[in-house]
Amino acid sequence: MTTSAEPPVPPGRPAPARPGRKLGPIAENVGSAHRAWLDPMRTAYLASGLTLNELSGRVRFAKSKISELLRGVGLYPRWEIVLLLALELGMPNWPLYRLWSQAAVEAHKSSEWINGCTDRTTVTATHTTPPLDHGAFRELIESDYALYAQVFLDDDQRDEAVAAAFDRLWLSWNEALASHDIRRYAWNVLRATVMARTPHRDGRPELGSAAFDTVILQNLTDPADYANELTGTLELFTAISRLPDRQLDVIVLRCLCGFTHEAASALLGTSLATIRSDERHATRFLDSVIPPPSTEGTAP
Repeated sequence: MTTSAEPPVPPGRPAPARPGRKLGPIAENVGSAHRAWLDPMRTAYLASGLTLNELSGRVRFAKSKISELLRGVGLYPRWEIVLLLALELGMPNWPLYRLWSQAAVEAHKSSEWINGCTDRTTVTATHTTPPLDHGAFRELIESDYALYAQVFLDDDQRDEAVAAAFDRLWLSWNEALASHDIRRYAWNVLRATVMARTPHRDGRPELGSAAFDTVILQNLTDPADYANELTGTLELFTAISRLPDRQLDVIVLRCLCGFTHEAASALLGTSLATIRSDERHATRFLDSVIPPPSTEGTAP
């Protein structure tokens, strides 16, 4: 934890402000992959107590360029300067490099450009192994995270999203440990990472591809039965996508991933009562928008 060398501020007096111009917000056009490493870097900078002038002097890079980098303004930054800032701010550079590389692809940088940025740097010089508690936490919940991600993404995207979430968590591990509940903190990171890669329609995630993987559809062999079941399943999944975020997560974990109430509560870092309440409200909504199956002329 970073501590200040300045004497404590007497009661009733405001804390001294950091000298220099305040760092501006991240630009609105910065993509999700770029934000995945930029947010932790900004947090590390703000926690360091350094001014832009001081940081500029330490890494020997123009203050204006550092400000642009920390706001996501201008051209996508080369790895050399990102690494210099990371070393100065005490950030682990291996997960940072992986996230930087993914964001470079999102920024339409070629593999030649990415490799050219790292030819003269040592990517894995320090911090190549995550903290032991991070590794233990990952081993405990990674398979559960993959089940959730599988509902929204194909296999390759699922694996990439889960790995990126743990890299993002590694970069902000101290912040996660200091949070009210590390499970909730980690889930928010995982969810944001998955949703950033999930196709959306009208602002809501699409679940259409997951509908084809249901057990019922996989066991149907008659084309007519399959078509009828598929229509109803697609309607259900479309309705699920319209649920508020918290209710959607509970329904996905409970109904699509097979989690018990207790397991969902532990994974989300949410009370058992909240899980049951969210499921109850979600079920009421789904019942209100999905008509019951017709039984006319058939046995119940």
